[in-house]
Amino acid sequence: MALPWALAVLSLLPLLDAQSPACAKFRAAPITDVTLVRLSGKWFYIASALRNPEYKESAKMYQAAFFYFAPNYAEDTIQLRQYLTTGNKCVYEAGILTVQRERGTISKHENGREHVAYVWLTKDPRTFMFAYFPEDEQNVGLSFYAADMPEVTPEQWSEFHEAIKCMGLDKSEIIYADVEKVNRRRAGQCPP
Repeated sequence: MALPWALAVLSLLPLLDAQSPACAKFRAAPITDVTLVRLSGKWFYIASALRNPEYKESAKMYQAAFFYFAPNYAEDTIQLRQYLTTGNKCVYEAGILTVQRERGTISKHENGREHVAYVWLTKDPRTFMFAYFPEDEQNVGLSFYAADMPEVTPEQWSEFHEAIKCMGLDKSEIIYADVEKVNRRRAGQCPP
């Protein structure tokens, strides 16, 4: 009696893998020193699609942002310095992020809570994504970051849009950074 049931279950396993081979690349991998080298330096917030109400409100408040990551390889931490524009105000924040190498996550403690982001590296080393609550449809989210400039290429956008689709999000849920405000800050009109 159990053998036919087991065979039926086993015959369905390939279908689970076949559901979305394109989405298989969007997974957190263990974080290595090479990953931390890639993440070190200056990054610009480009866009996000977030369902978690707290994260979504926060993303709507910050019209522009850039930040610096400085990893401490021995302690599995990252020093964060970020510059945000909210309304007409410039905000500077600093803190320490904790790296969970095996899980492929980075976390931040804030107001007595731990906020966890899964690191998703992209094909282009000048972009990466943070995934939030990937297994929770009600709170799922994805943020997109780029090095060098606050603009991205059509190919980079395409990869972000593909990742959003894989997470069950829609392009209509994307919140974009205000590139003009980022450029004003870069021009020194909003000093750090």
